[in-house]
Amino acid sequence: ATGVEEIDEQHRILVDTLREADTTLRRDGGQASLDKITRDLLAYALYHFDTEERLMREYHYAERADGDAERHLDEHRAFSARVLAVRENLKAGILISREELITFLSDWLTNHILNTDRRLGTHILRKR
Repeated sequence: ATGVEEIDEQHRILVDTLREADTTLRRDGGQASLDKITRDLLAYALYHFDTEERLMREYHYAERADGDAERHLDEHRAFSARVLAVRENLKAGILISREELITFLSDWLTNHILNTDRRLGTHILRKR
């Protein structure tokens, strides 16, 4: 948790979505399931990133001298690019395994929340 309720609520939804994706892919790892999961996940992630980036602007996160805001945005863009690449591969008939997709998503989400988003949360809470 970051301590910023709107971010934490969205994180809970992302974690629940990841769990549901794992359950779905254990039953059916076919192209249609992968397409739906990556489409839905990307759409919600973009919504979540928009929330964080709005809060970054509202609380002047970019004014920090340590460059954390830029690194944070870079992580958002890298995640989106990776999911888009997976989706492009799916369109070309190149499937990603359940293990590879879930590992990528859970590792990224855990690292991003525990490190990057916590720093943002600390900043926002100090400003509030």
